Amino acid sequence: MTMFPDTLPSLSRRHALGLGIGALATGLLPLRQARAAIPAGTVLKVGDQKGGVQSVMEAAGLLADLPYRIEWSQFPAAAPLLEALNAGAIEIGYAGDAPTTFALAAGTAAKIIGAVRSNPQSTTILVPGASPIRSVADLKGKTVGTGRGSIGHYLVLAALKANGLKPDDVKIAFLLPSDAKSALAAGSIDAWSTWGIYVSQALLVDGARAVVTGTGLMSGLSYQSATLEAIATKREALADLIRRTAAARLWALENSNAYADIWAKAVGVDPTIARHTFGVERARPVAIDTSVIADQQATADVWREFGIIPKRLDAAAIFDPGFNSALPV
Repeated sequence: MTMFPDTLPSLSRRHALGLGIGALATGLLPLRQARAAIPAGTVLKVGDQKGGVQSVMEAAGLLADLPYRIEWSQFPAAAPLLEALNAGAIEIGYAGDAPTTFALAAGTAAKIIGAVRSNPQSTTILVPGASPIRSVADLKGKTVGTGRGSIGHYLVLAALKANGLKPDDVKIAFLLPSDAKSALAAGSIDAWSTWGIYVSQALLVDGARAVVTGTGLMSGLSYQSATLEAIATKREALADLIRRTAAARLWALENSNAYADIWAKAVGVDPTIARHTFGVERARPVAIDTSVIADQQATADVWREFGIIPKRLDAAAIFDPGFNSALPV
């Protein structure tokens, strides 16, 4: 079982520039312009999942010479990250659309200020290679492990709905990824609905097989959400962070294998697994526009339909599109 560190090794600026990152600076003049607007001594408490944001920013050379200090907190999945956001232990964090909806509908005092769209195929319901389960219909009467309120949870419900099944046609065991991985290997659950690196590990190392992916069932959106207090008091620093993370993701799209190798070393996985993960995900920053809001409304409506959130959520109200201007042009 792969364990992920709480902190990641830093890349030297020379290492970053050696990968051809220096050219990013020419398109990021606003990074320098933002410095004067950020008070000295500003600290941002940033939540991340398995180093995904921190590592891409370091790989792209965009954590050097910050006009504020970042305190990173690493989490194994979205649920504990969003719990930390709700508690004020972090001020901004990155999570998928489904768990973000779940958290904001539950009253977390935050708004979405940045968006990323990935290939929905990166979320998958997996079974052991020898399992007789071949289709969503075969999941009837079986137990599926996933995180409560996660994109994996959402995929289970969306797949059941698309195939004419009801939520109670399967039993959902709510587990963190490491526990779900162990449960699938032990036969305690019949299937595992998960995402990203966990899918790649299961397919390439554990001999698992995909039953259904999120293609056609999910938006592929993930978000950076910030507390209302941070938006009110640290807006310039948040905008700078959004700008840097977006620029880093654009670099990663053009340098996918180089970034995958860096990330693999940072979190302790085989580079082949990292390359597979990023080759499928193809995560790209996008503006918060009408299409993003419409897709988010559809996600929220599915949560409401299945009783996961208590009332209909107005998707437009949980976004702050004012940070769109921070995106690189």
